[in-house]
Amino acid sequence: MSTAAIIMSILAALAALAAAGIDVVRTDWVANNMARYDVPRTWLPGLAGIKALGGAGLLIGLAVHPLALAAAAGLTVYFVLALATVVRARAWSDIAYPLPYLTLAAAALALQLA
Repeated sequence: MSTAAIIMSILAALAALAAAGIDVVRTDWVANNMARYDVPRTWLPGLAGIKALGGAGLLIGLAVHPLALAAAAGLTVYFVLALATVVRARAWSDIAYPLPYLTLAAAALALQLA
């Protein structure tokens, strides 16, 4: 694994873990946004768990490359769907929120594949 892939995996993992933490700590703020997007509040713990598992998978994947590849792919799909959810809800003021996470996950995936 290249140095760039390692660095990007760590950055994407930290971002995903931070996003999961935000879901847990700022539950009301996140739940209000989810309601605007027509996402049930009951999904919030599962969505936070997916991000946390993706972040952990990227970190563990530094030692087990196939896991890093799977985690990066999973996070990329997750944040593409998050972006699609914001677009579907026409919440244009929130469009920038999933983009940094998507960019980091996609870059980690691209570097894992390189």
